[in-house]
Amino acid sequence: MPPSDFAKADIASVVEQLTTDESILLTAGVGFWHTAAIPRLGIPAVKVSDGPNGVRGNHFLMGTPAKCLPASTALGATWDPALVRQVGLKLLAPEAKLRGASIVLAPTCNIQRNPLGGRSFESFSEDPYLSGLITAAYINGVQEGGIGATIKHFVGNDKEYDRMAYDSIMSERALREVYLMPFMLAQKFAKPWAYMTAYNRLNGTHMSENPAILQKILRDEWKSDAMVMSDWFGVYSVDLAVKAGLDLEMPGVNKWRSLDLMNRSIASRKLTQRVVKQRATKVLELVKKCAIGAPEVLDGDGLERTFESDEDKALMRAVAAQSIVLLKNDKGLLPLDASKLKKVAIVGPNAKAKVLSGGGSAALRPSYFISPYQGIVDALSANPDIHVTYSEGARAYLTSPSLDDELYTEEGLPGWTASWHAHESDESMVALADPYKVERIDETRMFISTSHPDGITTRYTLKLRGHLLPRAKDTAFEFGLLSAGRAKLFVDGELLIDNWTRQRRGDAFFGTGSEEEYGVFNLKAGVKHQVLVEFMNVRAPADGDEDEMLMDSNPGVRLGGAEVRGGDELIAEAVGLAKDADVVVAVVGLNADWETEGNDRATLALPGRTDEFVEKIVAANPNTVVVTQSGSAILMPWADKVSTLVHSWYLGNATGEAIADVVFGKVNPGGKLSLTFPNAEEHVPSFGHFHSENGKVRYAEDLFVGYKHFHHRNMKPLFPFGFGLSYTTFALSDLALSKPSIANAEFELTVSLNVANTGSVAGSEVVQVYITLPTSSALSHPPLQLKGFAKVRVEPGKKEAVRVTLDKYAVSYWEERFETWVVEKGEYLVRVGSSSDRLPLSATFVVDAGFEWRGL
Repeated sequence: MPPSDFAKADIASVVEQLTTDESILLTAGVGFWHTAAIPRLGIPAVKVSDGPNGVRGNHFLMGTPAKCLPASTALGATWDPALVRQVGLKLLAPEAKLRGASIVLAPTCNIQRNPLGGRSFESFSEDPYLSGLITAAYINGVQEGGIGATIKHFVGNDKEYDRMAYDSIMSERALREVYLMPFMLAQKFAKPWAYMTAYNRLNGTHMSENPAILQKILRDEWKSDAMVMSDWFGVYSVDLAVKAGLDLEMPGVNKWRSLDLMNRSIASRKLTQRVVKQRATKVLELVKKCAIGAPEVLDGDGLERTFESDEDKALMRAVAAQSIVLLKNDKGLLPLDASKLKKVAIVGPNAKAKVLSGGGSAALRPSYFISPYQGIVDALSANPDIHVTYSEGARAYLTSPSLDDELYTEEGLPGWTASWHAHESDESMVALADPYKVERIDETRMFISTSHPDGITTRYTLKLRGHLLPRAKDTAFEFGLLSAGRAKLFVDGELLIDNWTRQRRGDAFFGTGSEEEYGVFNLKAGVKHQVLVEFMNVRAPADGDEDEMLMDSNPGVRLGGAEVRGGDELIAEAVGLAKDADVVVAVVGLNADWETEGNDRATLALPGRTDEFVEKIVAANPNTVVVTQSGSAILMPWADKVSTLVHSWYLGNATGEAIADVVFGKVNPGGKLSLTFPNAEEHVPSFGHFHSENGKVRYAEDLFVGYKHFHHRNMKPLFPFGFGLSYTTFALSDLALSKPSIANAEFELTVSLNVANTGSVAGSEVVQVYITLPTSSALSHPPLQLKGFAKVRVEPGKKEAVRVTLDKYAVSYWEERFETWVVEKGEYLVRVGSSSDRLPLSATFVVDAGFEWRGL
């Protein structure tokens, strides 16, 4: 019978027929991306695939080209749940089906506690309410499309360093009101099919072993029927995780839940067959949901495919443009009028760079990519009289730029020829001369992971041969080589970089890679220089770490490079072009090396000499549009010298098109910041207690996260939470509150107002509703809390009525002593406006009789 027939299964009957070994098999994955199949009972395997800004498929190496969507911070910046639901339904769910996956490992809805967090770009916001509603919209769209969503990382995974060990120490109120709240709202409004536990500990207990969260809160209190899986390699015990409520260990390699260990735990009475079957039951329930939701996936051939329609591309472009935030337009320089321009200079390290996402498990191979440079050039193409110039201006990369567009095979195809060599035996360090397999690889950053040839020895060697595109003139070229394993680079037969004999340990490839090593080679004009990289998946010894560990799940090698050019020379070149242009577009920011899973940023500052570069460009030409790219907050010490500033996040495939749409006015920007941009790192609420110290991370800022801290301390940020300008102007008026309705431990109040477009073009405004709890309260509360919002589009000269409904979440706080939510009687303040620091309208309402509640 077809696998999708499991949609008709009687789960209780299937569980009754399971042997103990079959039950055990169901509680752990098979390989990296599948659950276990039990053919005897018609139980199919289910495939999962990484998100959150696209669906990568099985392979990091030579992955299936896919849609890369805007990062989560960008989706949060749309403040538009309806649009995000469309992303889930029309883009993400179909992408999962094209990859043969029934479940996406997304969305991430951890709190943006500190913008230094390496995965901040994966989460929607610093605010739990905005994060929760955007998360729910994402999940509803994906699951409406028949694909399961896996909400993650549950909970307290708000930084990367030491992530498998550190203990997130926080108060019960902060846990409930801030960090659990997005998950709680998603459970109430979307009911995700699966939860993924975080790597870290929470108040002393690892999340995969934490019954207080997995059982007491998620299942007993919230009544969730979701399956709970671990993050990859985020299980640290056999019996503790099983008993705590962790249903599925992922992946199925190097796993704890082997038949041997699980049966020994049962025999020693550390586990019972009953609890193992409970875990297996939850896995089967998820498999059934997948069979019902998208039977064609389970019945398909399992092959991964790429497909994009014009409608898909238009939606990706629209979502990206809607997330862009206009931060400054002091001189009215934007939108640019292409018909009035003669010379345009496009400068900056990110103008031509392939910056579309943060790094780590969110990364994927894009099916196409439009750079900011290309997007702007395309937008100007209708006017052939415009002269466009370009300069990199400053170097901003952490690791040497990819050579994907620089290397070619002897046959003239992009990439290089890869020969895989088995070794004399699984334990041997000696490679056989004859290749085991030969293929072409068109990537120079190769996270091999488990994508080595089937059947090759445990230890293997990979030899990569290609040639560099010939240069027009003699050029000094600096190569950079790093690896998770050992590697060496030869150019024209000369050993240029030895990262094979000894290494320096680094952070690449999920913390298993070496530091990058460099070598300079003088390229000759017109010569096809030969490049050879040899790689072995056993890392070399290093000072202080002589362990020559086998890289079995995280092997990788990366070759990059760039022409040797001095910083002064680069900046001077860009300044010269800027002086001669009518207008300058300077594109600066971060990339997937700086913001990535596995590492936290060391600073909020832009890299290298970027700040100096911006100041000199603006001094050379005041008509400069500065476009910043990052997944989280950055410092801008030059902001007061710049008249025109656009923040564009990581925007995915359509990056350049979306930026051009906003810069030239095809789209009126409507994005609002999903997190606060501070003036200094010292102003971040968690400054001084963000890092893991002896394995402990103390959440000393407690409830005062993000904008709540800035209001509590009366500090002015660089740009406040919820802020964003438009090419038009709006006026909010006529605020009115309905009388509170309280019955059966529920609360409802309607906030009504009018939004008028007082400018000359159509645009959208985000009405933001903030609550201040009664000053008579026995406890301290943040002075301002977002509890409602609505995005409204208004035509010029028109007025639209807006209604925002507040529920019990808007007026509640967690009472630690009694483990309950409390709504106090007293006077509540409502403030309404267009950002957290621009709230011109206010009113009060009174709760005459308070109440308590539990659950959702």
